[in-house]
Amino acid sequence: MNPFPRVSETPPPPAAGGAQPSEGRDFLSLTVLVRAVRKGWVLLVLGLVLGLSGTSLYTARQVRVYEAMATVQFDPQTLMPLGNQGRPEAGPESYWSNQEYFATQHQVLTSRRVNAAVVRRLGLNHDPGFIEGVPARKDLPAVTKTVDEAAEILRARLIVKPITDSRLARIMYRDADPDRARRILDAVVDVYVDQNLELTLDSANKRSAWLDTQMGTLKGELETQEMDLHDFKKRNNLLSVSFDDQSNMLRAQIQQLNTTLTELKTRQERVAARLNVLKQIDPEDPATIPQSELLGNAVLEPLRAGYLESKNDLERLLAIGKGDNHPDVQAARGKVRAIREALATELRNIRAGAGADLQAVHQELEGVTSLYETAKGQAMELNLNEVRFGRLRRAKDNTEHIYGLVLERSTESNLSKLMPFNNVRVLDRPLRPGGPVLPRPLMNLAFGAICGLVLGLAAALVRESLDRTVRDSEDAERELGFASLGSLPDVSVRGARTSHYYRHPQADGASRESRSPRPDEAGKPELLAHTHPKSAMAEAARAVRTNLVFMSPDRPYKSLLVTSAGPAEGKTMVAASMAIAMSQAGQRVCLVDCDLRRPRVHQVFEESLERGVTTALLDVDKLDEALVETQVPNLWVLPAGPMPPNPADLMHSEAFGRLAKVLSERFDRVVIDSPPVCVVTDAVILSTRVDATMLVIRARKTKREGARRAVRAIRDVGGRLTGFVMNATVPTGDTYAYSYYNSYTQPTKSGEARG
Repeated sequence: MNPFPRVSETPPPPAAGGAQPSEGRDFLSLTVLVRAVRKGWVLLVLGLVLGLSGTSLYTARQVRVYEAMATVQFDPQTLMPLGNQGRPEAGPESYWSNQEYFATQHQVLTSRRVNAAVVRRLGLNHDPGFIEGVPARKDLPAVTKTVDEAAEILRARLIVKPITDSRLARIMYRDADPDRARRILDAVVDVYVDQNLELTLDSANKRSAWLDTQMGTLKGELETQEMDLHDFKKRNNLLSVSFDDQSNMLRAQIQQLNTTLTELKTRQERVAARLNVLKQIDPEDPATIPQSELLGNAVLEPLRAGYLESKNDLERLLAIGKGDNHPDVQAARGKVRAIREALATELRNIRAGAGADLQAVHQELEGVTSLYETAKGQAMELNLNEVRFGRLRRAKDNTEHIYGLVLERSTESNLSKLMPFNNVRVLDRPLRPGGPVLPRPLMNLAFGAICGLVLGLAAALVRESLDRTVRDSEDAERELGFASLGSLPDVSVRGARTSHYYRHPQADGASRESRSPRPDEAGKPELLAHTHPKSAMAEAARAVRTNLVFMSPDRPYKSLLVTSAGPAEGKTMVAASMAIAMSQAGQRVCLVDCDLRRPRVHQVFEESLERGVTTALLDVDKLDEALVETQVPNLWVLPAGPMPPNPADLMHSEAFGRLAKVLSERFDRVVIDSPPVCVVTDAVILSTRVDATMLVIRARKTKREGARRAVRAIRDVGGRLTGFVMNATVPTGDTYAYSYYNSYTQPTKSGEARG
């Protein structure tokens, strides 16, 4: 049973406008950055001063460096006295080839070969001023380096910069002595041009020697190939008639032989067919002789006609009844027999002639076939000879073409040796530098200022990130997630000195009541709201009281628990100030000291611990003896009383519930001072028995983790957190704009108030 009437048993949501609880901060957020700059401006100024001082000292101690400059022009194509034969045409390939040439020449200018030649020419490896990088003086100690080491020193000081969209390049050399810089750069340019010309001549000599050697070899090969071609023509009878003419002749011959061969084959078939027909004729029956043979032979037709006539006569005689022995019949038979034998003889002669014709056709066909095959063989041989001849002729033509090119290039190379050309020339020779290019004071100072500011900002950010305390109300709202009820100023001597609103009372004509009390006049800081009702502390306490009223206007908080996350954060001072502010509103208020471990309320009001909360718990009827009426109107105090061995158990007891009920009946407001939440559990238990709990946060002392842990502990048991009060704040110009606050800041002799 809750002894105090609660407004609500449900923990409220975060206050309107308040941020959600934050478990951490963005190290590089804009808010953190601005806060770090505002609070660490001294570090920024210190970093700026250090950066400027360091760069000034560094610039003053630097050796003055002078820069000599020359301009060189490159021509990717070597000048040719015989014209532009062999030059590639303009195009993408030519463009990229030129770019590679320019880049190569830039590297050649800074190569060890060129630098070593310059070192040898000027004796720089024995020049102590050059080696040490200081102006030339006679009192410098002798220093000797190798040529390669001196060349590396020269190479490190040489700079080549191509000029965009041109064939020009600027060559710059930096040295501590202006005359030496001009002299060395002049030598670098001369050595580079001389070496380029020497390389061109050496390349021309090597090219000419190689071309002469190749020309002799090609000449011998060409002569050998010409003789081979001549021998081939002679061997294959190719002296007068070309391959095309011979090929045409053989083609015509083969065509004619092919036609003759076809005719002979046709004739052979025809003669063979006639012979077959003649072989089928019956000699005993001349009537079967075909008409084609009769028409083609003048002998057969009369014989056949006579045979038919004699046969008809014989048949007629036999028909009229003459016998076989009749002389006319015998004569007719003899005539028929004689004509038939003549026909048979003629047919045999015709067959013999046809056979002879067939044999002649066979022989003629064989001869023509032999000629045809011979012509085909000649044609194939001619084709093979043409292929061989083509190979020999191509080899000879290629060798002749290459020989002509080599002869032309050899002639050009010999002419080029007589009149050498250099594709690199010096456009501008180096002059004596007028002033140093290094150091650059303005740039160094700007760089030092930037580095100093960055260093100061980094230090401020590190300082900001390492500071885990709650700084102000906005920081607390962001970390805890609920609104602030108000702020109480820092009433310690340190806080008064920090605030620029604090003025000595003699600075103006303010009265004792309206001005800030001097440290010897302050008294107890917990009673400032009563002793100095117009001070900043009193105004701040009344502002917190007003906010508490508006937190629950319909059902005002009857009981209020004041606690903090850790010790020495100002709980007792806030509780006493709130009790005084409420009593000044005409309400009966009781300030109860429930810090049964380290009580301080009795010290504030200068009372003893003989009677108090612990004695009233033993007998509630003795409450009147324990209650103490203070010098503040309408304010009573209930001290802690004798120290018990088990304070947390007393907070759970029914006796405490009865005591709380009696107090709520007798007083309008009950303000309870309690131990820290993160140290003991007394305040957590008490938060469940009051209408509202107010958390005290001391600016720049309360840790964020401790405040969040305290809020979590109270909410986990169902306690109602109505808000927090920021204690020991240092007012600034943009925090309190009213001029009367100048007189209200309260210093004390005792230093920071204890909680």
